[in-house]
Amino acid sequence: MPLRTLCLHGPESTGKSTLGLALAQHFGAELVSEYGRDWCAEHGAETSMADLVAIAETHGAQIEAARARAIAAGQSWLILDTDPVMTAVWAQMLYGKQDAALAARGPVADLYLVPDIDLPWVADGLRYLGAPDERARFLALSVAELEARGLPYALIRGDGEARLASALEAVDQYISV
Repeated sequence: MPLRTLCLHGPESTGKSTLGLALAQHFGAELVSEYGRDWCAEHGAETSMADLVAIAETHGAQIEAARARAIAAGQSWLILDTDPVMTAVWAQMLYGKQDAALAARGPVADLYLVPDIDLPWVADGLRYLGAPDERARFLALSVAELEARGLPYALIRGDGEARLASALEAVDQYISV
C-alpha cells in the first residue's frame, strides 16, 4: 500500500496536536509536529510575512524528510500537525493576503482533517486568536483555502475519544472512495 498522508488543519486550540498524537499511535505512524508552533516558542508569537514563508519552507522540508523515512520503512501512514497550506491560512488570517511563495506551495496531504471550534479555547502563551468571532473566521478561512485548492477534507467534531472516532470515520470514508 502506498504511503498516505493525513494533515490536521485549522484554527489554534482545536485539539490538532492531541489528535495528531492519537492518530499516529492508532496507525503506528510518524507524526510531524507543527513547525510554526516550534518557531513561535523560540522567537515569539509575532510573525512577519517573511517569517511565515520561512516557516512554510522549513515545515515543508521536515515533511518531505519524514515522507522519505516513512517510505523507506514501508509505513502506510504519515500524520502532519499542520503543513505549509495552513501557514498560508495564517497569512490570510493575519495579513489578509498570502505571499506568492505561500500561495504556490503545493498540497502535501491526501486528506485534511479540520477539527471544529467546538472545544474551549485555551490560552497557553502562544495562542492569541481566542475570541469567538476570530475562531469562526479562522475556521472559515481554513476551509476556504482547502476548497480553493480542491483538497479533500473532513470536519472533525467531539471531545476526547469522540473526536478521535470522528477522525477515524473520516479516514475510513476517504479510503473507501
